Amino acid sequence: MDLIVSPAQAGRTVGVLLKRELGLSTTLLNQLKRRPGALLKNGAPVFTNAVLTAGDHLTVDLTDPPAAVPTAPVPMDLDIPYEDEFLLVVNKPAPLAVHASSFAPEEPTLANGLAAHLGPSFTLHLVNRLDRGTTGLMAVAKSQYVHNLLRRQLHTQDFYREYRGVALGTVAPPAGDICLPIGRAKDSPIKRCVRPDGAEALTSYETLQQTENFTLLRLIPHTGRTHQLRLHLAAIGHPLAGDWLYGIEDQDLIPRPALHAALLRLRHPVTGALLELEASLPPDMATLLKEP
Repeated sequence: MDLIVSPAQAGRTVGVLLKRELGLSTTLLNQLKRRPGALLKNGAPVFTNAVLTAGDHLTVDLTDPPAAVPTAPVPMDLDIPYEDEFLLVVNKPAPLAVHASSFAPEEPTLANGLAAHLGPSFTLHLVNRLDRGTTGLMAVAKSQYVHNLLRRQLHTQDFYREYRGVALGTVAPPAGDICLPIGRAKDSPIKRCVRPDGAEALTSYETLQQTENFTLLRLIPHTGRTHQLRLHLAAIGHPLAGDWLYGIEDQDLIPRPALHAALLRLRHPVTGALLELEASLPPDMATLLKEP
């Protein structure tokens, strides 16, 4: 990042300018302070408490430091509907996990594929996460700085997401809000449950298509609780088709919860441009909606 200090910015310290006006987090600023040559004023190293004057040339090296444990690159075909020097959006398939887990440590993940795509300096900066069985659009920042800016947009109108879900039965009423608090279930390390002392969770839904056995829903999560959409639909008596954790497992019907991140609209954190991307319903979910 290169910045010429304006008259309006004169008198501020380096740290204040970077944090308050340019959006650097305290964590990132502390990392830059310890990295030789990461902060320069007029070509010379500078402390964060240095006072700036109009016309000063401030240079900030926002390159991520090497990862302590590099992600092994695994070439794979990735559907990337948008990419620039700051971020990319990937349309994740199922059952691809985002990162390695203790359940399947040797299984290739999206992180491995992104490492192959982005090169050896890759560090994984996920803005929004999807479960292994969920398909659709995910934003990935290419630096910690861009990641911090995008994370601040989450659950605001500058970072808007819509999902599509195929629920069992006829959802009634056909549209509404589900406001039920979510917390950890006591009998499972991964399962969540509705509980009075849980965190606030709000989901809006709207019926898009109705068949004899299924309802295609537009789902909007206003909060970001783990398993929120899956649990909320199960709580109103209409779990997602194929949801083995909160509904009925049926490998012949669909081998995963029928959930898809279909729309992503975000304000570009650097350029300010509005990006809107859509991913069509995957074949396994579309098949459920075909009339017999």
